[in-house]
Amino acid sequence: MSQAQTEFKRVAEANVTLPCHHRLHLLEPTSLDIEWLLKDSDAEPKVVITYAGGNIYNYFTEKQKGRVSFASNYLTGDASLEISLLQPSDAGLYTCKVKNAGQYEWTHITLKVLEKPSKPKCWKEGQMSEGKEISLQCNSVSGTTPITYSWQRIDEEGKTGSLPPMAHINLSNPAQIFMKNLTWMATGLYHCIASNEAGQESCIVEVTVQRAQNFGIVAGAACGVIGGLSLVFLVVWLTIKRKEKKKYEEEEAPNEIREDAEAPKARLVKPGSSSSGSRSSHSGSSSTRSTVNSASRSQQTLSTEATPQITPTQPSQLEMNGRGNEPKKVNHTNLMKIEATPTMVPAQSRAFQTV
Repeated sequence: MSQAQTEFKRVAEANVTLPCHHRLHLLEPTSLDIEWLLKDSDAEPKVVITYAGGNIYNYFTEKQKGRVSFASNYLTGDASLEISLLQPSDAGLYTCKVKNAGQYEWTHITLKVLEKPSKPKCWKEGQMSEGKEISLQCNSVSGTTPITYSWQRIDEEGKTGSLPPMAHINLSNPAQIFMKNLTWMATGLYHCIASNEAGQESCIVEVTVQRAQNFGIVAGAACGVIGGLSLVFLVVWLTIKRKEKKKYEEEEAPNEIREDAEAPKARLVKPGSSSSGSRSSHSGSSSTRSTVNSASRSQQTLSTEATPQITPTQPSQLEMNGRGNEPKKVNHTNLMKIEATPTMVPAQSRAFQTV
């Protein structure tokens, strides 16, 4: 008698019990035989575990050695098979065959071992700058197919949300998303989830969009800085030159010679005022010499362009008429005073002349 085929799905690393119930134990207990077979991708079925002649044999396959056993009392009609720590290689078609006194019972069970996706790897490609294009990818190298991929964005508070408007999922490969015309709003954490019937795993990739620098603004700012520094340098340089020029003028002012100055007028000394004229001449000469001596030695070379023309005092008409009649006695002292030449002071030292 054969039972309908059933299907079991279990996750890898879990335990499973494949049921097999019979009534042949009521016949001859000593002639009872139980056998579990596995038909996987190979052509021929493989023996998993048997009970024959009062003994159990469960070492037929190296991959299942030590992980298979009878789950219950097989001698009382429960020949269920227990498999621990399931592996993907345990998947396949299992057949429970019970024989006793020439009678047979079969049970067929399909076991599917589901393996959840491996820890996926997330990465990004492209230039993380405003206006550029990038792609985010996620991939699990192992797991029971089909594996589905989904993307979420994690905000600053750690909450998951939808993708930004510029993000588009690659329909032919959902594990990849494209983001065009990047803006700073795309900055954040992106969560990729790989899932199947067995479970899910995830990874996170961070996107930091760099703000694009305007070349014109940068160049203008650089030129402005250079221009400002140049202007400051120029102002400092002009200030230093102005101070040097002022200092030079202050040092050279006493040495300046005025060539366009007017020559001083000579004073004539009358005979009647010879004493006062002489005193005035002597005091003027003394004052002039003291002032000139106190000046810089650089003024010793003075211009003598404007030399006044001195006309000696002419005798009066009465004296000329009397000279013809009788000789007049000349006072030599007065004559010397009359003919005395007045002190000449160059025009350059006019400012220092004392009359």
